Amino acid sequence: MDETGIDRETMAGLACALAFIRSADDPTVAALRQAAETGRAADVKKARALFLKLGAADRRSALNALMD
Repeated sequence: MDETGIDRETMAGLACALAFIRSADDPTVAALRQAAETGRAADVKKARALFLKLGAADRRSALNALMD
């Protein structure tokens, strides 16, 4: 998957899920919200990088929340 392959709606959903799991002011949540709003490649790249730096449990929980 390339860095811009994720759609804006999915990023917004991940931001909501992570805000619940971590906190609303978490840097990853802020980056995902920014990327969802702007759709700019640089914002998406930053959000993706921060998301991948999260622990596996947090990533898995956020992705599972999207699937429910």
